[in-house]
Amino acid sequence: MKNEIISGILESIDEGIHAVDKNGITIYYNPKAASLDGLEPSDVIGKDVLEIFPSLDRSSSTLIKVLKSQKPIFNQQQTYSNYKGKTVITVNTTLPIFRHNEFIGAVEISKDVTQVKQLSDKVHQLQLSLYKRDSSKDTKLNELYQFGDILGNSKELLTVIKKAEQVAKNNSTIVVFGETGVGKELLVQSIHSCSPRQNKPFIAQNCAALPESLLEGILFGTVKGSFTGAENKGGLFELASGGTLFLDEINTMPQSLQAKILRAIEEKKIRRIGDTKEREVDVRIVVALNIAPEDALEKGQLREDLYYRLNVVNLKIPPLRDRKEDIPVLIDAFIDKYNNKFNAKIMGMDNRALKVFIDHQWPGNIRELKNYIEQIFNFKHEGIVKVEDLPSALIGKAIFTQKNESLREKMFNYEKDIILQAYLKNQGNVTKTAQVLEIPRQTLQYKLKQLNIKTM
Repeated sequence: MKNEIISGILESIDEGIHAVDKNGITIYYNPKAASLDGLEPSDVIGKDVLEIFPSLDRSSSTLIKVLKSQKPIFNQQQTYSNYKGKTVITVNTTLPIFRHNEFIGAVEISKDVTQVKQLSDKVHQLQLSLYKRDSSKDTKLNELYQFGDILGNSKELLTVIKKAEQVAKNNSTIVVFGETGVGKELLVQSIHSCSPRQNKPFIAQNCAALPESLLEGILFGTVKGSFTGAENKGGLFELASGGTLFLDEINTMPQSLQAKILRAIEEKKIRRIGDTKEREVDVRIVVALNIAPEDALEKGQLREDLYYRLNVVNLKIPPLRDRKEDIPVLIDAFIDKYNNKFNAKIMGMDNRALKVFIDHQWPGNIRELKNYIEQIFNFKHEGIVKVEDLPSALIGKAIFTQKNESLREKMFNYEKDIILQAYLKNQGNVTKTAQVLEIPRQTLQYKLKQLNIKTM
C-alpha cells in the first residue's frame, strides 16, 4: 500500500519526474514528464537518456552530469529537443540516488517553463527594440506616468508625492511600498519622468513572475554555452543603462539572487551568466514591496545587507481606506475615462452610491475601485449611478446604508433625484431645466455643483 500511495502521488503531481539507473537507463518516467516531452512512457522506460533526447550530450544533460559527479544540481535551466523534435525548456533539480550508501542512479524533477520563457524573451526583445531606436533628445522613447497623473487631494498622498518629487532629482536607490493596487508603479514611473534620466530607458520587471533561473538570465544576460540553449544576450541591467530599473516585489526574489543585485548596485558592474567579463552599468535602482521593508527583513524575505543598501529613501503609499477623501476624485476620473471608452454619458454617482464606495474598506485599493467602475459601465450607459447599479459585491452594504439614512440625507437625495430627472428630460439644457423647476438659472447651476451632478 505504501508503494501504491507513493506511485499515485508521483503520477499526479505537476512536475515531471525522470529517474535513471547509474548507467543512464530510464527506470521511472511519470505522466507529467511524458506530457512535457511529447512522448509516451513506453518510448522512454528501459532506454538510454541520450538516445531519447539526441540534442543533449554528456556535457549538457543534467542527469548525466549527476551520474558522473554524484552531486545534486538545483534549479538548472535546460533547453532541449526530444526524439520527436519538440523543443522544451525546463527548470530542473537533479539529485543522486543512494541505497545503503551505494550510488544507484539519479532522479530529475522538471518544471515546464517553455511558455514563460518564450513570453519573457518576446518582452525582452520588445523592450530592446524600443530602446535601440534613435535616442536623440528630441525623441520621446516611451510614454510614462508623471506626478500630475496621480489623483487625490489627501494630506497623506500629497506628502508622499512631495517627497518623491524631491528625491527624483538625484540617483539614490528608492524603496516604494504599499498594499497591492495602491499605484506603486505609477509613482515609480513619475519619479523617472521627473529625473535627469527621463530621456533614458525605464525598465520594469516583476520578480515574482519568473523562476529564479529565468529571472537571473533576464536581469544579467547570458553567454552562449552557459547552459543548454543559452545565447549571447544582454540583460535588463544593460538595457536600462543610463536610466531606471524598477524591480517589483523584490522580496520574492531568492536570496542568492539578491546577493548579485547587491553587488551590481555597489560596484555598478554585472556579469552575464557563464561569462568571465564584467560590464559597467549606470542604472538607478527603484524597488517595490507590498509590505514594509523592515517587515520583509524580519520575515527573512530580504537579505540584511541588501535591505540597508536599498533603504536609502523609502516612500510608503497609504491604502485607499486611510485616505477616503480621494475616493470621489478617483470616481470622477474613472467615470470620465470609461465615458470615453464606452461612448457613454454617465454624469456621476448619487449620494447613496457614493456613501457605499466611501464605506467600503478597499482591500484591492485603487485597482479594485477602477474595476468596480468599469463593471458599472458594462450595464449602464447614461444618467447617474445609483445603489441598484452597483456590483453585487457592494449591494449588501448599499442596502444597509439606505436603511440608516438620516432625514437630512433623505432630503438631499430626494432633491437630487428631482433635479436630475428634470435635467435629463431636458437633455442637459440648464435654462430649460430651471424653467421647468421654476427656479433661477444661477440657483440651478449652484445646486448642480452642490449635488455633484456633472453637466453635459
